[in-house]
Amino acid sequence: MFWRTWWLAVVLVWSCASASAGEMTHARMVQRYPPPFIVGSKDSEIPVWPIFQQNATENKLVAYAFESVDLAPIPGFSGVPVNLLVLLDPSGGFMDVQLVSQHEPVFLDGLGEGALVAFLQQYKNLSLKQNIRIWTGSAKTASGASVQIDGVSKATASVRIINQSILSAALKVARKKLGYAEGRDPELVAHVLPGVLETHTLAGLLDSGLVQHLQLRNRDVERAFVGTPGTGLDADATAQPDGLFIDLVVAYVSVPSIGRSLLSDASWAALQGRLDEGDQAILVMSKGRYDLLGDNFVRGTTPERIALSQNQLPIEMRDLNLDLALKDATGLDMSSVAVFRVIAQAGLDPARTLHFALPITRLKGQVYPEKITQVLGLDFTLPERFYTAPEGDNKTWRSIWHDRQWELAVLLAGLLVLAVALVLQRRLVAQARRFALFRTGYLLFTLFFIGWFAQGQLSIVNFTSVLQALLAGRGLGFFLYDPMTVILSAFTLVSLVLWGRGTFCGWLCPFGALQEFSAQLGAWLKVPRIRFKPVTDRRLKGLKYVVLAGILASAVAAPALTDRLVEVEPFKTAITLNFVRSWPFVLYALGLLVASMVVTKFFCRYLCPLGAGLAVLGRLRLLDWIPRRAACGTPCQTCRHRCDYQAIAPSGEVQYDECFQCMDCVVVYASDDLCAPLLLDKKRAKTIAIQPIA
Repeated sequence: MFWRTWWLAVVLVWSCASASAGEMTHARMVQRYPPPFIVGSKDSEIPVWPIFQQNATENKLVAYAFESVDLAPIPGFSGVPVNLLVLLDPSGGFMDVQLVSQHEPVFLDGLGEGALVAFLQQYKNLSLKQNIRIWTGSAKTASGASVQIDGVSKATASVRIINQSILSAALKVARKKLGYAEGRDPELVAHVLPGVLETHTLAGLLDSGLVQHLQLRNRDVERAFVGTPGTGLDADATAQPDGLFIDLVVAYVSVPSIGRSLLSDASWAALQGRLDEGDQAILVMSKGRYDLLGDNFVRGTTPERIALSQNQLPIEMRDLNLDLALKDATGLDMSSVAVFRVIAQAGLDPARTLHFALPITRLKGQVYPEKITQVLGLDFTLPERFYTAPEGDNKTWRSIWHDRQWELAVLLAGLLVLAVALVLQRRLVAQARRFALFRTGYLLFTLFFIGWFAQGQLSIVNFTSVLQALLAGRGLGFFLYDPMTVILSAFTLVSLVLWGRGTFCGWLCPFGALQEFSAQLGAWLKVPRIRFKPVTDRRLKGLKYVVLAGILASAVAAPALTDRLVEVEPFKTAITLNFVRSWPFVLYALGLLVASMVVTKFFCRYLCPLGAGLAVLGRLRLLDWIPRRAACGTPCQTCRHRCDYQAIAPSGEVQYDECFQCMDCVVVYASDDLCAPLLLDKKRAKTIAIQPIA
């Protein structure tokens, strides 16, 4: 009957699927941007509003306004995307970022929306031409093309998702309206492979085409102006047609095989220190009459005499103001050397041809000279062995995993220890005291590292976010912004199949660990314990399934209500926010901890919707891993009476749906001092048989 109800709920979820859409109307836009701004009609091709400002007799376009949910609906941890109203000026600068709606659990109550609004204000006056990164615990700092903005403590994963939403949506508008690219998805780009390392000499690089070389004589340039008003205007070129106009060398030095072969070790290290993830670097060297940088070039800016493009789309290069030394500079003797940085947001695709253009301008006339420009240049195509094929999931979550790699290593090590301990349970429980020390130590690891430090508390929100993402037809990629959740969820799913819900609920739930420690405190304080009658206990255990059903139903029919219902979990208060929250939430969480002093894991057993969901999924369990004897239940009732979770039936059968894998019964089973059948066997072994006198 239960499974029929479950599948009916699944069918209901899919039948109610709907897509997200923007909330703003023209009238609401006018309210947000009143005169002197003028809100134009919403574009028919891309969901943006042009924003004008009256300037004398004309209306000047000053910005494009758009909702992030229309262009980059990346789900947050509630499964619903945060919707932001972004104002982007014609040069790609952020004029404003406002909150329209959000359902992120940490910002609903906990930290409050004020923290989110303050975070969004940091985007004002930043630009898409900058590399905008989240930096937790540091104030906003800017340095040329790179800028760091202060993340929100306790909500780092959420603000990373929000940052990705803003940048992805803004890039789509910039590519469509500002000419940044031809409308292709900026995430569909190849990535340079850092592990491909080849050693080449400078001559080898030039011969193989890994470094491009262009040499132009005066006659070559003069030939380019034939048939234009610029013909014959360069007296030096006419007088010396064989003279060197420019000798140009271009190298894609952020490709390890090129950069490490061309640059000294110190220069390669210095270059790596100036590039963020996804950035590219181009080394340009020249000599001849036509100075590549020019007399008026300012270090740290973009050059005027060389330009980079892909598929006729300009890509900005900015000087890194970095002096580099070559390993082998024989025969080069260049007068101008510069290394230019292309930021990740520029959308440079290593799989596509790079076109370097040299615009050469001649002037005709004295008072109002006519400018005649001809463009020469060269192309460079990176061989396929140096990059990955373009993928659609090249998102910033990769950098998050990289930044937290040591935390993830500790977590994986901890999970490995737990898995080995559970597989070798007989050795683990051979000595009751050793097992007790191991369990206490592991619960401390769960509470302090997984919970309070790494913020790895799984929650019913993980269930509702998946459900709401499926409802809206979205993917589950948002989970990748929280690697702790990904790894813990994967381990929990595997453990559900092997051992049931007890592995997570008994070992890996930070709030569950906190309840166990509160119970130990209660025992030390000699707080009286309550053990409900079996009938009462069974009825109370059914409550959590009612809570689970209510939350899932609200996720389908009333998502706004879900944000309130999930507060039945005290996890956000006790673990995520460390009890720094308004007093009703703190009082509720503390009340549950006090209740666990009286009734073992009161919340987990009777109210936890996550535990109920895991219990349902745990029915797929393959192993009855708790050993039993024929005497268990008939006549022995030792384990049943010692089980504080009341998860053993009078028959001796373990009810795995309610088992928290504390393994107390396994300790009893292995001990000939605690297990009644073993005690009886031990006593029989000591009995001396009466021998008749011969």
